[in-house]
Amino acid sequence: MAADASGAAGDLVQVVALLAAGVIAVPLFKRIGLGSVLGYLVAGLCIGPFGLGLFTDAHAILHVAELGVVMFLFLIGLEMEPSRLWGMRREIFGLGLAQVGASIAALTLVGLALGFSLAVAFVAGTGFVLTSTAIVMQLLEERGSLSTPKGQRIVAILLLEDLAIVPLLAVVAFLAPGGAATGTADRAYAVGLALLSVAALVAAGRWLLNPMFRLLAAAKAREVMTAAALLVVLGAALAMQFGGLSMAMGAFLAGVLLSESSFRHQLEADVEPFRGILLGLFFLGVGMSLDLTVIAANWALILTGVAAYMVVKSLVIYAVARLLRAGHAEATERAALMAQGGEFAFVLYAAAAGAGIIDGPTNAILTATVILSMAVTPLMVIAFDRLGPKATASTDGVEVPENLAGSALIVGFGRFGQIVSQPLIARGCSLSIIDTNPAAIRVAEDFGFKVYYGDGARLDILHAAGAATARAILICIDDRDAARRIAAIAKAEFPLVPVLARARDREHAIALLQAGVAYQLRETLESALAFGEQALRTLGDDPDAARAAMAEIRRRDAERLALETVGGVYAGRELIHGNSGRARPEGDGRLEERRL
Repeated sequence: MAADASGAAGDLVQVVALLAAGVIAVPLFKRIGLGSVLGYLVAGLCIGPFGLGLFTDAHAILHVAELGVVMFLFLIGLEMEPSRLWGMRREIFGLGLAQVGASIAALTLVGLALGFSLAVAFVAGTGFVLTSTAIVMQLLEERGSLSTPKGQRIVAILLLEDLAIVPLLAVVAFLAPGGAATGTADRAYAVGLALLSVAALVAAGRWLLNPMFRLLAAAKAREVMTAAALLVVLGAALAMQFGGLSMAMGAFLAGVLLSESSFRHQLEADVEPFRGILLGLFFLGVGMSLDLTVIAANWALILTGVAAYMVVKSLVIYAVARLLRAGHAEATERAALMAQGGEFAFVLYAAAAGAGIIDGPTNAILTATVILSMAVTPLMVIAFDRLGPKATASTDGVEVPENLAGSALIVGFGRFGQIVSQPLIARGCSLSIIDTNPAAIRVAEDFGFKVYYGDGARLDILHAAGAATARAILICIDDRDAARRIAAIAKAEFPLVPVLARARDREHAIALLQAGVAYQLRETLESALAFGEQALRTLGDDPDAARAAMAEIRRRDAERLALETVGGVYAGRELIHGNSGRARPEGDGRLEERRL
């Protein structure tokens, strides 16, 4: 009994240590700009076998935490409808195959240069080709690039790499001593089993999952829905694993099959908390797996290998991206994100060790090389962000302003500027319009607008756009700092020209007034007031009383803004109608007490 209690206490200590490591390290590393991934990796190293020694079997944690990667791919699949995935087929089988094939060839040569035999060099290079899905997906999510076109191209490559693990494992079996004698029947059986697993999963997704969730929803048991969501993710992963495929690929397919389901958002909400915790646990496990004794004994070979593999893989990724017409900035970013080896390398190296292609020490060296590359990747991405090329939009087909003249100059032609232009054009005003988004300029031309490419924060552009002769300058951009700079420049250089500006919020409005604008409008003010008036009417208020109430709200808001401009953002707080009970609303137009 005492032994059981002490064992349970020991397990609880480990759980607390895992949670504490993540809670302490991740905010700290994000605060100093190194990102959450590196924070998890360092935390894992600190509490692992070569740190505080709180854990001795990092691989056991990794095995469980791989479910975080599985759930991440399920959530990605939920965002991709089958038609969208079909539309990515060229990126998956074109771009993905090109990058994987070229990288395998180049990294095999790196292994030969490091002194490995051909078979070992091939296995080592092939394992390093398989990028870390967990790290790249996490970095893409943190950078807000996951749903962008460049992010989707990286996702397509990762999907191809997940598919590639099956033929690569077959090649490893063929390279094993006596592997060539393996009958074609065995290989055909493996391929057939994989295809059968995929077919079974697709069939279940089309004819089983939606009816099952409808029945569970009718039962109105939230915990059962959560259990069903986990069952779908883990069941799909298990089915793919039985077929010799990647668990992550199975979860991704399950997500795609459910992407058009009416239960999609419920599934996403149920799985997301588990995904975040398990993915963090995966990174902690990778950090624990870093064998410092192996690194100390073979540091020269490992560090040389990390540098050589990452540099060559980066160059190959960049070259393939450029050959397939990616821009310089996108190609460089892709190379920085995908230069590391990944978690599938552990599977490949273990299979090669089991087949007798590589021995135990070589397996340890290659594994340490991959883990170090995973730890270096966040630093590479930080270096790219600070030193790499900045993406610039093509200005082909757009014109810069030159000697323009108009009744008004509009700076910024987004959703706000477009609406502003309508009454002016309707009343016969001539407009000069500038914007810094070439794509938006081209789209505007299709709708009958002539917009010029130019930055309103540059004095020469303002002169060329006709600011000196305009009767008003209208600042309609959503960048608060740029809007304030433009307002200050315009008032200093063209003091007789009124400046009207769009404000993001109250603080921005105050800054614009202090910069000298003649008129500012918070972008949500009028729409929110109109919305509030309609809400009063919906609740049963008299239309005249609702209009009077809104007039009073406008007066109080204007009075408060005037006080804030002089006394700061907390001035005039007594003019706000609060709902805490400490102040009762005053003035005309109050909604009468009713039982609504």
